Amino acid sequence: MLQNLINGIHHVTAGVAGAQEDVDFFTTIVGQRLAKQTVLMDGPLPIYHLYYTNADADIGSAMTTFPYGKAGIKARRGSGQVKITSYTVPSNSLEFWVAHFQKHHVRHGTIEERFGQRRLTFMHPCGLEFEFVEDDTDTRRGYVTDDVSINEAVKGFHSVTMSVREVEEQNRFITEVLGFQFIGQERNYYQYELKEGGANKTIYVVHEPDLPQGSWGLGAGTIHHVAFAVDTDDELNQVREIVTGLGFTDMSEIKDRYYFHSAYVRSPGGILCEFTTSDIGFTIDEPFEELGQKLHLPPWKLKDSEEIMSQLEPITNPQKPLVK
Repeated sequence: MLQNLINGIHHVTAGVAGAQEDVDFFTTIVGQRLAKQTVLMDGPLPIYHLYYTNADADIGSAMTTFPYGKAGIKARRGSGQVKITSYTVPSNSLEFWVAHFQKHHVRHGTIEERFGQRRLTFMHPCGLEFEFVEDDTDTRRGYVTDDVSINEAVKGFHSVTMSVREVEEQNRFITEVLGFQFIGQERNYYQYELKEGGANKTIYVVHEPDLPQGSWGLGAGTIHHVAFAVDTDDELNQVREIVTGLGFTDMSEIKDRYYFHSAYVRSPGGILCEFTTSDIGFTIDEPFEELGQKLHLPPWKLKDSEEIMSQLEPITNPQKPLVK
């Protein structure tokens, strides 16, 4: 139903533990650009909202995190969540990443193949599971660091893997609501693609009937939601009308996230899905070259800036401003 409105994955959002631990993991180890420092825009609790992207801060490259280290709020991994967040990397780079992870004492799996592509899983310190997928058809520009060259650099999201106890209703939601096509099955994994498919337009479902339900609330250690990109507020309103008309009456009102507008709905398998506009962006409050260099608060939180700053864990961005 939404295949003409959705352009692919917009971002993925997780709860993590320590803020500096998170910054170091994504910037130093994964080689992502810290593109935005802001705060959780819901509720009174002062929590960072950190955005990590590729070199150009493209839609479909932003991993966003809420560090709950000071607050001590934890979540439970399980079914009904995004289990794996996958990035694309260049062909023949996974051997580099194995050595890189070993050097930095990062938990990781072995190189394997699924759905015709080589993959490597690895773990965030708080227990989040990630995966690199080799794919040279992805032409987005990876962020280059002292340790990660353009030959290995992460280009953006490839896909998300949703864990469910029952496949049928989640399959209907992905195909009949989101407009993805079912492509095939390998063991207990199901593959879906949007439009031409490939990087940023792929969803996997993994059937785990005996895995207990995971947490739905925010907390360290789980993916909270996956967001799908639409162009404008007009398209977002169309999405809301279509999804609500299909019977998903828990569709949220439109939320102002300052860098985009969005609305949320819980899919039948339990995974929270967000629909997010793409026409505002991160440069609304700082130049492209200076993205992520300092904390920015949305206008409605500026009056509380002193109190917010006093309660946040101090963090250091190890990266310098980038010249486009």
